[in-house]
Amino acid sequence: MADKTRETVYGDFSADFIEERLMNLCDPDAGIQTGPFGSQLHQKDYVAIGTPIITVEHLGENHILHDGVPRVSDEDRNRLSRYLLRPGDIVFSRVGSVDRRALVRRAEDGWLFSGRCLRVRPNPEKIAASFLSYFFGLPAFKEHIRAIAVGATMPSLNTELLSNVVVPYPRDLDEQRAIAHILSTLDDKIEMNRKMNETLEAIAQALFKSRFTYATKDGLPEGWRVSIIGDEVRVVGGSTPSTAKSDFWEGGTFYWATPKDLSTLMSPVLLNTERQITASGLEEISSGLLPPGTVLLSSRAPIGYLAISEVPVAVNQGFIAMVCDKELPNHYVRLWAKENMEAIRANANGTTFPEISKTNFRPLPVLVPSKPAVHEFLRQVEPLHRRVVSNLKESRTLAALRDTLLPKLISGELRVKDARREVVGAIEGNRLTGTR
Repeated sequence: MADKTRETVYGDFSADFIEERLMNLCDPDAGIQTGPFGSQLHQKDYVAIGTPIITVEHLGENHILHDGVPRVSDEDRNRLSRYLLRPGDIVFSRVGSVDRRALVRRAEDGWLFSGRCLRVRPNPEKIAASFLSYFFGLPAFKEHIRAIAVGATMPSLNTELLSNVVVPYPRDLDEQRAIAHILSTLDDKIEMNRKMNETLEAIAQALFKSRFTYATKDGLPEGWRVSIIGDEVRVVGGSTPSTAKSDFWEGGTFYWATPKDLSTLMSPVLLNTERQITASGLEEISSGLLPPGTVLLSSRAPIGYLAISEVPVAVNQGFIAMVCDKELPNHYVRLWAKENMEAIRANANGTTFPEISKTNFRPLPVLVPSKPAVHEFLRQVEPLHRRVVSNLKESRTLAALRDTLLPKLISGELRVKDARREVVGAIEGNRLTGTR
């Protein structure tokens, strides 16, 4: 523990830290830069094969997300060369969720960033980019950046606002790197789990296609039949108890899901929800508490988020929930819904935004394989799912530890050697207790 501290807008920091405006910690030639404006890059410029361009949607928790990244041609890449990224850059969301940021690593070297983003290029002789990116992850910093953003409806950042942010940091670069290394050890393990889960999901999807999509092109095997989804699962919706009645919400212990809870999932598994309701609130929802294993499909704004709930959960009106208590297991039903999402969306209606109603959803055709075929599929897919859940639970534990250590390390309250013991103990503990 540091002997003395001093107060900053982010809380207490070690007295031996120094402070600089962000502009003075950046590369003097590149500094802080806004991405190309709309006049420089249009939707028609995107191509199937080319240089990736990062948008706000691809800013994960200090990592760049690679899925669905748009691309531009080599000609446009050369034209927009001043917006190229290199390892150590930090990309911010310029509009909306202005506290989102991600560190650029070697995998994104030479990518571009969009006009909805800002690029920070630290001066490596003054501050370690990895340390600075974790400083930007402090809850107090995120609160500060949201407070100084301009615009009530759509908050936005600009280069001037970000340039004048004051950063407290250890003078010693080695200490900065050591602090960042401790935190990145946790983040790297979380990212490894995420990538592993992506692979496991791809295997499950491939198994579904090979057994139930491609296998039926020459007709149905014996014992297989075509039905409608409403006859094979129990399809229910949900509702929102009055938010004006505190006894429905205060002290709530029952999970209550909205599509927002699914929007941030890295894997199609629901372990918890942002809000909980009380027993009185639960009584207001006709579908009640749905059992673990229920398949959740967001039915509007947007249609298509999918997850299997690992916990008993009530849902709001933005869902079609499928309770799989008949012949078709939940893994089959979720992958069927994913495979048939185009048909699901095609049966939606609505003027303000599309919505698939339970009435329109229930008649959708579904293939019902023979019981042996379903059993064999479940035998292969269930272990994949359990591994995904185990990885998610481990990541949740590691993320909680990271979020606890982050302000203590960044502020100098906790020393590296003490934090290192906690991190090693947490990772080894997860292995020994079987959360892997």
